Amino acid sequence: MIDELLEGNRRFVESEFKPNLGRYMTLAAAQHPKVLWIGCSDSRVSEHVITSTQPGTIFVHRNVANIVSFNDVNVAAVIEYGVTHLHIRDIVICGHYGCGGIHALEEGNVKENYIADWLLIASGAKLRADQIARERGLTGEAKLDLLTQENVKLQIGHLTKLSLIRNLREQGHTVRIHGLIYKLKTGELEVLVDGR
Repeated sequence: MIDELLEGNRRFVESEFKPNLGRYMTLAAAQHPKVLWIGCSDSRVSEHVITSTQPGTIFVHRNVANIVSFNDVNVAAVIEYGVTHLHIRDIVICGHYGCGGIHALEEGNVKENYIADWLLIASGAKLRADQIARERGLTGEAKLDLLTQENVKLQIGHLTKLSLIRNLREQGHTVRIHGLIYKLKTGELEVLVDGR
């Protein structure tokens, strides 16, 4: 597989990088992304591909089930760097239907220590989805889709409560938080929470 990646890079250099050398030299000097994207690590959900954006547009953090954790130094550092140093004012939390992490959260039978502990951070979404699913009589894929949506909403809540975001807003800085869901079966993005 590594040979395929290196061959793909050679094609990229010849067909994209060299013909657009000016743009890539500008990017080499500095980045000025407009959006901070917190998404899932799933290999099927590439933010630049699904939004048709060029390199330099999106500052990215990805993890299992697009979780914003209060005690995760990695996501906190990405958020702080994005909003403080890159002056990004639009943050997207993007989940996706068919997420393995969401499925594992629903099943509740993860045996691996770190994955099980990580998914605990989304347990509030499971409680909410269970309640709504009971009220609406949802099961199967419909319930998993609901859990995906509730997880994005919960992670927006986590992000909104971070001291960094609260302090910026109290100081009068605009920080817009958007919730999106990617549909693997159609390629479309669904707006769940419009932060504009």
